[in-house]
Amino acid sequence: MLLIVAAGGGFKQTLVDSGIGGLVAEWVRGSGLSVLLLAWLVAVLIRLATGSATVATVTASGILAPLVPTLDTGQTSLLVLAIGAGSLFFSHVNDAGFWLVKEYFGLSVGQNLRTWSVMETVISVTGLVLVLGLSAVMGPML
Repeated sequence: MLLIVAAGGGFKQTLVDSGIGGLVAEWVRGSGLSVLLLAWLVAVLIRLATGSATVATVTASGILAPLVPTLDTGQTSLLVLAIGAGSLFFSHVNDAGFWLVKEYFGLSVGQNLRTWSVMETVISVTGLVLVLGLSAVMGPML
């Protein structure tokens, strides 16, 4: 567990040092895209690429950190929730949790994809919808 978190932190720092976070922040300011939707999408893409929710959370947080000073406390909290929801999206064969659940319940890969992976995706999308709903109640972001 410690190595996974450390690797995620290292990957995040590499992206931060490369300046990608600042580029993303500037791009979001110039676009009409919701910061919450972007945060969710970044976490989803990292989750799908790496298979780790922890790495997706840490890395997406590092990429989107330059946006935080432009947000109030409530909006920052919603940003954190959007990243967390995105990090759960579609657990599949490059995720250690996928194999843990598969073996624990004695499922085939196909069965696990149809149950565990779909459940994780539903949780992720539901989380995004709830975060966007809260954002609508709280007011627009950026």
